[in-house]
Amino acid sequence: MSQELFPEPEWLSEEVKTGTTIIAVTFDGGVVLGSDSRVSAGESVVNRVMNKLSPLHDKIYCALSGSAADAQTIAEIVNYQLDVHSIEVEDDPLVCSAATLVKNISYKYKEELSAHLIVAGWDKKKGGQVYATLSGLLTRQPFAIGGSGSFYINGFVDAEYRKNMTKRECQEFVVNALTLAMGRDGSSGGVAYVVTIDKDGAEEKCILGNELPKFFDE
Repeated sequence: MSQELFPEPEWLSEEVKTGTTIIAVTFDGGVVLGSDSRVSAGESVVNRVMNKLSPLHDKIYCALSGSAADAQTIAEIVNYQLDVHSIEVEDDPLVCSAATLVKNISYKYKEELSAHLIVAGWDKKKGGQVYATLSGLLTRQPFAIGGSGSFYINGFVDAEYRKNMTKRECQEFVVNALTLAMGRDGSSGGVAYVVTIDKDGAEEKCILGNELPKFFDE
C-alpha cells in the first residue's frame, strides 16, 4: 500500500521542545524551583506531565528549557560528573560547581545544543543560590525565570519579588508565577512541579491543575 495514503504526522519530524516556564528563587536558608509540565513538538503537545526539574545532586537541581533531549542530556552529564566529584573530595559539591559544569557544556556545544538551564540549590558554604546559564553565560541572581512563558510574567515577578521572603512566600511566588504563565503561554501548561531545597534536603511537590490558584481572568 502506498505510504502516501498515510503520510507521517508532522509532529514526528518536529524537534521536541520544552516550550515552557521555569523559575527559581532564593529565600533565607534555601531555594524554591518550579516548572510547568507541557512538552511540545511544533504545534502538538507530546507530553503533558514531564517533570522539568532534574536533580544534579542531593541538594542541587536544575530547571530545563529548550530542546528536551539537549537539556536532559546536559543534566545527566552534570549529574554523573558531580557524583564522581563528590566521591573524590569526600563532600557534597558546591552549587557554583554544578552551575559552572552546565555553563561549560552549554558554551562548548553552543552550536549543537539548544537548551537553557537554571541551576539552584543549597551548600554549606554559601547557602541557597540560583544561577542562570545560557550559552556560556553564568550569573548568580536572587531569582531567575526562563522558557517561553517567562515573557508573560516579567512584570509580575519584578513587581512581586521582595528580598528576604520566607520559604512559604517563595513557594507561593513560584506557584503564582507558573499559574499566570501557564494561563497565557500556549507552550506552557499541565501541572506545576515545585522543589524546595534547604540544609535538610530536597522536597518535591506536584500541584495539579485544579489545585492551582485562581486569578481574576479565570
